Amino acid sequence: MNHHQGHQHGHASAPQMISLVDPYVYQTLQTIIGRTVVVQTAQGNIRGALTDVKPDHVVVDVAGSPFFIRTQSIIWVLPQ
Repeated sequence: MNHHQGHQHGHASAPQMISLVDPYVYQTLQTIIGRTVVVQTAQGNIRGALTDVKPDHVVVDVAGSPFFIRTQSIIWVLPQ
């Protein structure tokens, strides 16, 4: 068995994270950190303070509880 081929096969089967980032949404959300927002997802909406924005998720504080929402699951955001 060719060691190189075996190594490639093992590498190809390794889990890979694929994340689709919308840079415009990411940049826009960063400008409203600290504001109260309503975030709509397929599961419903969440209203609270936008406390952090990362390329793959946002954090909305609802009455002291942080909600981590995947950016891909966001339908729309309404700043208050």
